[in-house]
Amino acid sequence: QVQLVESGGGLVQAGGSLRLSCAASGRTFSSYRVGWFRQAPGKEREFVAAISWSRAVTYYAGSLKGRFTISRDNAKNTVYLQMNSLKEEDTAVYYCNTRPDRDGSNWNFSWGQGTQVTVSS
Repeated sequence: QVQLVESGGGLVQAGGSLRLSCAASGRTFSSYRVGWFRQAPGKEREFVAAISWSRAVTYYAGSLKGRFTISRDNAKNTVYLQMNSLKEEDTAVYYCNTRPDRDGSNWNFSWGQGTQVTVSS
């Protein structure tokens, strides 16, 4: 089973940038799709972006494409989320998760600690 550790969150001013990392231990991301999600206070968790590890195909929530970029580093077995032009509404806890890289599969039911991103005005 893949264990995930999110990092890279912090406090940033509006308009700034952050890069989040999702590192895997236990096994590689091979054959998985890796996704980023976020949950703001009082709101449902929402999908942000995902990447097919083997095919490098990327998926984005429509409203975030253009500001956020997901990428992977094979050697480090890590997925990144580059977030630019941050807005206050991007404030949330960000989580990564995995699912088998095939249509119809489900995201893992368990979630890690996440990493807090706070955007100030």
